[in-house]
Amino acid sequence: MKKSLIPTLAVFALLSGCATTQDTTKTETAVEETPALTNDYPTRDRVDFVLECVAKHGGLSYINQYACGCKIDKIAEKLSFADYEAARTFTQMQKTPGEAGAAFRDPKQSKDLKTKLKDADAEAEKACFVK
Repeated sequence: MKKSLIPTLAVFALLSGCATTQDTTKTETAVEETPALTNDYPTRDRVDFVLECVAKHGGLSYINQYACGCKIDKIAEKLSFADYEAARTFTQMQKTPGEAGAAFRDPKQSKDLKTKLKDADAEAEKACFVK
């Protein structure tokens, strides 16, 4: 009797395995068709932003950490990562004295990106209640 039961179980396992394989294929296809997020900032840059923000706003507390995390999310909604990174670079490097800093202070692109970042930062601060 055990010999007749084994082929029946094997057929059942084979059929149920095929059904599972078909469902998995449909899921994989759906995942491939989903577009990637365009403003997906790298985790390291998000963490750096949050740590800098927390330090500026009175130190590590749940409220500051949450608000600063919210703030970078709101900025990410307004600026692509490439624009955000360029604007931060221009902002940090504009303090370079003399002609070396002129490349970061004077171009129209520099001014436009710094303005976009400043506006996005101000909107994010209002939306996330960062003080």
